[in-house]
Amino acid sequence: MKCVDDFRLRFGQREYVPIMVGGMGVDISTAELALEAARLGGVGHISDAMVPTVSDRRFNTRFVKDKLQLYKYNVANTDKSAIKFDLDQLAEATRMHVGRTMEAKRGEGMVFINCMEKLTMNGPKDTLRVRLGAALDAGIDGITLSAGLHLGSFALIDNHPRFRDAKLGIIVSSLRALQLFLRKNAKLNRLPDYVIVEGPLAGGHLGFGFNDWMEYDLQTIVSEIHAWIKAEKLDIPLIAAGGIFTGSDAVSFLENGSAAVQVATRFTVADECGLPDKVKQEYFRAHEEDVEVNGISPTGYPMRMLKSSPAIGEGIRPNCEAYGYLLDGNGNCAYIDAYNREVLAHPGAKKVSVMDKTCLCTHMRNFDCWTCGHYVYRLKDTTRRLSDGSYQVLSAEHIFRDYQFSKEHQIALPAA
Repeated sequence: MKCVDDFRLRFGQREYVPIMVGGMGVDISTAELALEAARLGGVGHISDAMVPTVSDRRFNTRFVKDKLQLYKYNVANTDKSAIKFDLDQLAEATRMHVGRTMEAKRGEGMVFINCMEKLTMNGPKDTLRVRLGAALDAGIDGITLSAGLHLGSFALIDNHPRFRDAKLGIIVSSLRALQLFLRKNAKLNRLPDYVIVEGPLAGGHLGFGFNDWMEYDLQTIVSEIHAWIKAEKLDIPLIAAGGIFTGSDAVSFLENGSAAVQVATRFTVADECGLPDKVKQEYFRAHEEDVEVNGISPTGYPMRMLKSSPAIGEGIRPNCEAYGYLLDGNGNCAYIDAYNREVLAHPGAKKVSVMDKTCLCTHMRNFDCWTCGHYVYRLKDTTRRLSDGSYQVLSAEHIFRDYQFSKEHQIALPAA
């Protein structure tokens, strides 16, 4: 029986361990986690979700405070259209986060950044161009385009000197989405260097309908895309993602068309992961019935998370003056609409509950939106329970090596 280490992910003449750690925001996939994956010969991701917030935490900048101070006059206003991001500061925050990470990189692997199209930031095209360009400026090995079709994203950076040098890839959940992307970008004569095929068991936002996600199967989607790519004589590595919990799960994809796998849920309980320790214990304690796919994200995508997430039902005032990462080009957000509706329905109430949407910016910033993959309830089987009832946190190296070398669906427990 084979293990993951019997395979290699190839980019040109270079070979890598075919394990990619997904880019979980906000700073859940930390630089430290991505750097461990790279040191071990695989691919790690950082995320550019709310990167000014991440910069403030990591490098003691004042981007969020300065933005709040600038727009403090608007806090009580329901119209958020005036709130804009300073593009120079956005570029500086991105370059700082990426640059410091790349300076610390060791080993033969790579570090990519996950870039969400749905972070529209009241300036969808301009803010996306700045984030992509600044990441390339700072030396990132590759960019993964996520949370959207990204039909125009390549065109935003086609004049950048690293446009054909850096690895550029996209996350899709269907053959149709990939075909749309390739058709839109055909005139640029620049294929993606890789395609991550994300199935319905993934964590966070899902690229499926709210009522039909359970009708899809990752291997079926991968096989369909692989067959089409082969028929079109395209050389694009496919990377399977979503619900790959053991090394043997990974091997089944590597033997059937995938060049690598992307994994994330098991790394949420790594010591290097950015989640607070108390939240990691919530993930360990979770049971299958504690997981749900809901529609509370203002992005419009369904999202998988723990039912006990404090973000669910929490009707806090929108914090767009400080954050505002999900404001569309007109300054609108589905949470603002839901919040204002509840305030009008409950005049005089000191606090309202908003069940259908959540202030994703604030709750992701506070680690109160506990997104997870379907198999989060199996995390307790990957470690040891301690005498106080808590679970032993794992090292990223231990998890990575277990994926790399395990066989027969075995999971190696950490040393006591």
